[in-house]
Amino acid sequence: MKILIVDDEQLARERLVGVLNEADPAFQIEQATNGLDCLEKAQQEEFNVILLDIRMPGMDGLETAQHLSLLKPQPAIIFTTAYQDHAIEAFSAKAVDYLLKPIRRERLLESLERASFINRAHLAELNDSLGDASAVRRYFSVNKQGTIELIPVEEVRCLKADQKYVSVIWPGQESLIDESLKSIETEFKGQFLRVHRNALVALAHIERLEKDTSGSLQIKLRDLDEKIDVSRRHVQEVRKAIKSLQLS
Repeated sequence: MKILIVDDEQLARERLVGVLNEADPAFQIEQATNGLDCLEKAQQEEFNVILLDIRMPGMDGLETAQHLSLLKPQPAIIFTTAYQDHAIEAFSAKAVDYLLKPIRRERLLESLERASFINRAHLAELNDSLGDASAVRRYFSVNKQGTIELIPVEEVRCLKADQKYVSVIWPGQESLIDESLKSIETEFKGQFLRVHRNALVALAHIERLEKDTSGSLQIKLRDLDEKIDVSRRHVQEVRKAIKSLQLS
């Protein structure tokens, strides 16, 4: 079995390596220090199981798992955590396997036997259950010919529904992701504003509100030539948001 240990704390990684070696010296073990490092290694090699710490700086374990779900074949995920109380209940309720630190050998072997794949919908439910204990993700992701492309959320100007996919648009680039506008709007409340049933715009990148030749409202976004139409249904909400940003 090929296993990747992901934890930003060296001592935690070394302890887990020791437990794994004691459990079965035949395990092939590699290490990653954070979420981005994990994604890079997981694209270079196929791992059967990834032992993934939840609380890590930059990209936490839940977000990392969401991006890993795009890989083919997909590695099984086991979360390692120091969470207690309601957070552990959330993991159990969602049938997501986890190891509570400090990790015991018997529990580790049991977890390896039942390690399973996790889909994005499952992770979104878990993220909602954890509430304040989880962090808002920093990237959207898309699988491009077997490679995971990460799109920094802070760079995104707008998102537009395109049949069952969503187009993520940022300066000079556009990618399709397999997510819904509704789920994105809920997850990033306060960052993206609904301006049309088919469009969200990034509040941080709104340049101005203007009218086209027919008198309909449009939003001009920073560093983007395309202007986004505002539907009549959302005009009041958009004007209120523009006013709060102190834009004209």
